[in-house]
Amino acid sequence: MIYINILQKFDKKGKYLMIKAAIVGSTGYAGEELTRILLQHPEVEVSHVTSHSFTNQRYDSIYPSFNKKFDNICVEENIEKLADDSDVIFIALPHGIASTKITKEILNKTKIIDIGADFRLKDKNIYEEWYKTGHESPELLEESVYGLCEWKRNEIKKARLIANPGCFTTCSILSLSPLVKENLIDLNSIIIDAKSGVTGAGRTLDIGTHFTECNETTKAYKIASHRHTPEIEQELNELAGRKIQLSFIPHLIPMQRGILATCYANLKDSSVTYNEILEVYKKYYENEYFIRLTEKGIFPETKWVRSSNYCDIGFTIDRRTNRIIVVGVIDNLIKGAAGQAVQNMNIIFGIDEKTGLDNIPISL
Repeated sequence: MIYINILQKFDKKGKYLMIKAAIVGSTGYAGEELTRILLQHPEVEVSHVTSHSFTNQRYDSIYPSFNKKFDNICVEENIEKLADDSDVIFIALPHGIASTKITKEILNKTKIIDIGADFRLKDKNIYEEWYKTGHESPELLEESVYGLCEWKRNEIKKARLIANPGCFTTCSILSLSPLVKENLIDLNSIIIDAKSGVTGAGRTLDIGTHFTECNETTKAYKIASHRHTPEIEQELNELAGRKIQLSFIPHLIPMQRGILATCYANLKDSSVTYNEILEVYKKYYENEYFIRLTEKGIFPETKWVRSSNYCDIGFTIDRRTNRIIVVGVIDNLIKGAAGQAVQNMNIIFGIDEKTGLDNIPISL
């Protein structure tokens, strides 16, 4: 199999080389977004799409929006065969499945980007406690790289196995990391109040996400028990150099897509100014293409990033309570899933990170 980098674009016969990408679980919401992005990526050929629910059906019969764009047949997943015929395999499956399929032998043949949760948590026991299932390949947890692109770029470049971060976690970690890294906040005071569109629950039928159940209402769910909690803590622990415990409260809101995380923490120094904190955020994010800092007094909205790979962040200081309040927004299916997965792929193969992702958000 031929691996591609920025110095190798042609084979020995002068044929231009495309990255051959397979998508496992291509008909879920994240899989559909991944298919859409990769079909418009100038360096990628979508070689295989798999679906357990729609095996042997044409992709454009499942998603008519792909009419005249992509009519490949969905096949049953065979990870060994896909590894022999792909430069990268994206896995968009529920938790508990990828760990039964990925082996070191597979990783010797191809790159794996897992959009699910199986390789995000480094501690097998923590994974099994929060996800209520066994982990079938714990020997790969140490090798897997947590694919938060803006903070793990150097590790991603050398990785064979990427654990694509969760949607709530991407938004929350990006919003808080500069404050944690620079020791500006009381680490025991962090509260994350986050809202998600209904696509965050996936495409599987569930009464809680039926239109009549979730329209015209907003609800908190999995309070103090959401599975993204240990993921957020793990990554912030690494930045802080110590163990953090925080409160994370997710909410379901009646819109299709988007994440908004409002993060609260007590400032260590009550005299720190807005501009001083702004300089901290600029230190880490000014040169990050997909992170946009809002102007003072302006706080991001989910529609500003809809259908894009951007993360918008704004903050203010509440002098009365000595708290900093940070608001971050992403599209849960793009920066929170498929877009970040493609950004990870671009880093691995030495392609400009913006490739295939440089579109203006759809705000209406």
